[in-house]
Amino acid sequence: MPLDLKRIKAICFDIDGTLADSDDVMVEQMEAVLSVPLFIFPRQRRMQFARKLIMASETPGNQLLKLLDAIGCDDWFFRLRNSLLPAYKRKIPHWKPIGGVQETLPKLAKVYSIALISARDDHHTQTFIEQLAFSAIIRCWASAETTRHTKPYPDPIQWVAKQLGVSPSQCLMVGDTPVDIQAGKNAGAQTVGVLSGFGEECELRAAGADAVIRDINELDSLLRVVPPH
Repeated sequence: MPLDLKRIKAICFDIDGTLADSDDVMVEQMEAVLSVPLFIFPRQRRMQFARKLIMASETPGNQLLKLLDAIGCDDWFFRLRNSLLPAYKRKIPHWKPIGGVQETLPKLAKVYSIALISARDDHHTQTFIEQLAFSAIIRCWASAETTRHTKPYPDPIQWVAKQLGVSPSQCLMVGDTPVDIQAGKNAGAQTVGVLSGFGEECELRAAGADAVIRDINELDSLLRVVPPH
């Protein structure tokens, strides 16, 4: 089913692999680790395996947070982590944006309310916004610490929609993995998958993506955003 453009009032973006080129960095780091035990395989094969390995870890990570939430220990987990790793000691990532993001996002912000929905914690989400000078563009954001459940649950999208004064069905969730698409569908939002991260087109469509594009630079044409004169 094609996107209902008239329904969209807000766009919710995932960060890793959607706005930031962090997925490829993680794949390269994993490939470097695998290069010793898998030295007999060509680098391209190791890169493919590394990508699949990292993507496979996404669901267990979400399942761990789900389990902690179910037994009432999710808040305790984040407090413990923060006490052991104070913000000033935590490694601050150097965020590398997907090419064109810093031009495309302001253009979209002239038409839609922009929000972030990330499985990262508060600290990393804030540093992304600050480093790329998106404070004036991002209306609100939800991290893994914002709601009781994170993606693929609908909670983050529902929370963001409430902050923006729109219904979840008026939101468009944009992400690079099936988990992003599932979160959008579970919230009743429309969804767009991007191929700039881990997700393959067949996986994103199988998860229910209403559209799949190369990266978010194609989003303005998909949404028929008229550039300002």
